[in-house]
Amino acid sequence: MRASPTILHLDMDAFYAAVEQAAKPSLRGKPVIVGGLGPRGVVATASYEARVFGVHSAMPMGQARRLCPNAAFLTPRFGLYRRVSDTVMELLAGLSPLVEPLSLDEAFVDLEAGGAVAADAAPEAVRRVGEELRAAIRNATGLSGSVGVAGAKMLAKLGSEQAKPDGLTLIPPGTERELLAPMPVRVLPGVGPATAETLRRAGIHTVGETAEAGEAELLRLLGKAHGTSLYAMANGRDDRPVVAERDAKSISVEDTFDVDLTDRLSVQLQVARLADRCVERLRASGRSGRTVVVKIRSYDFSTVTRSETLRGPTDDPGVVREAAARLLAGVDTTAGVRLLGVGVSGLADFTQEDLFAQATASGAAEDAESEAHGEAGAEERPAEVREEAPEERHWVPGRDVVHAEHGPGWVQGSGVGRVTVRFEEPGSVPGRVRTFSVDDPELRPAEPPLLAPMREAAERGPGDTAERVTGEAERTP
Repeated sequence: MRASPTILHLDMDAFYAAVEQAAKPSLRGKPVIVGGLGPRGVVATASYEARVFGVHSAMPMGQARRLCPNAAFLTPRFGLYRRVSDTVMELLAGLSPLVEPLSLDEAFVDLEAGGAVAADAAPEAVRRVGEELRAAIRNATGLSGSVGVAGAKMLAKLGSEQAKPDGLTLIPPGTERELLAPMPVRVLPGVGPATAETLRRAGIHTVGETAEAGEAELLRLLGKAHGTSLYAMANGRDDRPVVAERDAKSISVEDTFDVDLTDRLSVQLQVARLADRCVERLRASGRSGRTVVVKIRSYDFSTVTRSETLRGPTDDPGVVREAAARLLAGVDTTAGVRLLGVGVSGLADFTQEDLFAQATASGAAEDAESEAHGEAGAEERPAEVREEAPEERHWVPGRDVVHAEHGPGWVQGSGVGRVTVRFEEPGSVPGRVRTFSVDDPELRPAEPPLLAPMREAAERGPGDTAERVTGEAERTP
């Protein structure tokens, strides 16, 4: 614990939905729900206008549609979210070299490390830095973020949650126990459903009751490591440092299918596709991996995970595909597959290719190609594989498009051979809606446009936004 509140936690407000509202003028102030749109999709983020109807993240999309049928339901655009996130993280880096990203929209910042505030800074000085950061984020992106500042990471995160939406909470050192006491024990890091249930059976429901139980009782209930850590957290003690580089332990991708896959060839082809996507992410991160993991969830939600460790780390798609195929071969999928996933762990910054595995994978790929052109021709492929239309004609809600006559817009919906487009862009007035044939030659996909403040900054050339934030910080007494 620090003597001054010099650890900051930033959490952008309803990030994905807020980006969509900023990019689509007609959606501002209206309920927006982002996530998977299929029958088994889940909500990734809901705007605050949708949350008043009870919609929240991780909720099944079908339930969200029942609760808020008039919302705009959109597929995620992670490329755009990442660009906005990069802008925000650049502002954080202007405050300190110790920035610990937790996700695209969330990060810890050690304000002492960069000299933004002194180790003995007064709470008012720290609050001023937090408010300047929030203003800089709004100027750079048009979006709002909530900030918590405290002497420990756990408390800073609790502060940002209390500040939502669009606020700042500062927790002065010495007030931790009073603040934590009435909160449910689940707010403490490391307390999941199993730990919470163990504590509930012992009559412990709040953080205050956890502290009052005493360290000896928590050690008896949870074991030495977990009990000691939980007792310290319940008393407001958290000495975890802000870590600038959070090294990923694995990289994986998975898909949930609208209809259970029962055809073996369909399952095999989906696993091969997921393996390729996984390797794309692996290469994008500049990494290789030694262990290939396959995840299969059946129709009844039972889940099987299989793994295989290779002779050396690899980023070769053929090697990963072949390993995933071997793992799948040992799993019975005839009852129906609801979800498939492929991952790579044991990450490294180099490759030590398994030549034998590559040769085997190459041969397997040739066999698969022959089979695809022979026994399973294009007309005979399973519906689950065949349903993927060519990318340029896959008009999903929220997708960016451009029309030769009407200019840029986004897809509101499609069906029965028609696609509805609203023509507007960031910074414009709400646009008109028009409907076209799905194969209209003048309509084509487009890259997501930058949010208006980001586009204006790009047009001005290299800016000094981060420098302005840092400059303000350096003047903080």
